[in-house]
Amino acid sequence: MPDILWVDDQIDQLRSHIIFLEKKGFNIEPVTNGEDAIAMIKEQIFDIVFLDEQMPGMDGIETLEQLKNINPQLPVVMITKSEEESIMEDAIGGKISDYLIKPVNPNQILLTTKRILERSRLQNEKSAQTYLKQFGEISSRIHPNTGWQEWIEIFKELSKWKIDLETGDENLVHVLEDQIQEANKEFGKFIENEYQSWLTSKDGSPVLSPSIIEKYVQPHLEKGEKTMFFIIDCMRYDQWLTFEAVLSKYYNIETDFYYSILPTATPYSRNAIFAGLYPSDIERLYPELWQQGQDETSLNRHEEELLKRQLDRLGIDLKFKYEKVLNAEEGKRIADKMQNYKQSKFAAFVYNFVDTLVHSRSDSDVIKELAPDEAAFRSITEAWFLHSNLLQMFKTLSEEDVTVVITTDHGSVRALRDTKVYGDRDTAKNLRYKYGRNLKADERNAVFFMENPLDYKLPEVTGVNNYIIAKEDYFFVYPTNYNKYQNRYKDTFQHGGASMEEMILPVATMKPK
Repeated sequence: MPDILWVDDQIDQLRSHIIFLEKKGFNIEPVTNGEDAIAMIKEQIFDIVFLDEQMPGMDGIETLEQLKNINPQLPVVMITKSEEESIMEDAIGGKISDYLIKPVNPNQILLTTKRILERSRLQNEKSAQTYLKQFGEISSRIHPNTGWQEWIEIFKELSKWKIDLETGDENLVHVLEDQIQEANKEFGKFIENEYQSWLTSKDGSPVLSPSIIEKYVQPHLEKGEKTMFFIIDCMRYDQWLTFEAVLSKYYNIETDFYYSILPTATPYSRNAIFAGLYPSDIERLYPELWQQGQDETSLNRHEEELLKRQLDRLGIDLKFKYEKVLNAEEGKRIADKMQNYKQSKFAAFVYNFVDTLVHSRSDSDVIKELAPDEAAFRSITEAWFLHSNLLQMFKTLSEEDVTVVITTDHGSVRALRDTKVYGDRDTAKNLRYKYGRNLKADERNAVFFMENPLDYKLPEVTGVNNYIIAKEDYFFVYPTNYNKYQNRYKDTFQHGGASMEEMILPVATMKPK
């Protein structure tokens, strides 16, 4: 039964109200002052607090502040004698869940309590009913003839349902997960059939990584708008939804979508964005800027130069600033200097934290325990963003006349199934894609085979005659030490493959309010 703490210096006069609520199934703990209320909160868990505004000694406002310091999420209903503007402002600001004007009657208390305590349950029930109604409609759109535009719409809907249902019925969450898995199965077939044609013809094809600057940045620069371009490495659409909810306080936001090239991994997809070229074209035109086989930390060390050459090819003659944020110290330095960056006509930033978090979860049992599933991982990412230097940068820019374009180079997928892969000792070590000679995998349906790299705009490498790309939620494991690496990498977030989460990516244009 719900536990209510009722704080009022004239609590004896409310005895009839308390009896009424107790008969309705509530447990009431009455106290007459703020000091006792604080002591009770420290000792006992309450579902809601009714708090008198005007009390001798510690008044309601001061008590409220201390209650919120102890438990920020605790619902508090302020009971006041007058409808003062400050009380309404506190209600709007979220410090209190509601307020009531004296005198109050028992039914007011009952309705307010139910509304606050049952809001979450009612919202979950409504979401569940709506999803079940739409389940069949979504499934009917997942078939071999689904086009790339419709896949974006399907992915958007499924991603939003992930968030809406995450605190609801676990059985319904499993139904959604099964539907997403079925969608990714069909999506993998779709990519295998259509992807190569996208690379040779723009007609009827989606926007791909090499076109991001030209489509989403160049038009603003040509209009003379100050433009800030941010790539948040490894950001999924569901994570963007949580960021967007925060940023919408400061910006008018228009979100579009594009498809990452394959492999959906930093050296390919992000270099393609900055160069405005496919990997094979980067290698052909700028061989000194493409050095396959480097260690992962240096695979993208030429981004600034690639961006400069793309702007030259687009006929954009301007000086720009470029920064890559790899840690919190660098983020603070750039956030502190944002006033300087916004003086430039164009600046580009790469923010690596989300990608770092993905890799850290694979290697850290502590982070894996904190984020055992997608919902928890999304919550950790949101918590980081709310206290990040990146958000501070966006807040600073929101005070200026600038256009902010935000996107990502690829997403990530929760890898739950393995398939054995066979190749020689020079085969790439990545878990969601590999290149080498005559590569094979046990689960044929789990793999997209690319027999001739140049046909897929991938660079020719000595000793390499094919790439393989993992589909759905599969990851590659060698037969040698199979059990060791299967256990190590199962249920980790990975990228490089062909799934909706890795390939269908948001690109948002933001204008300060």
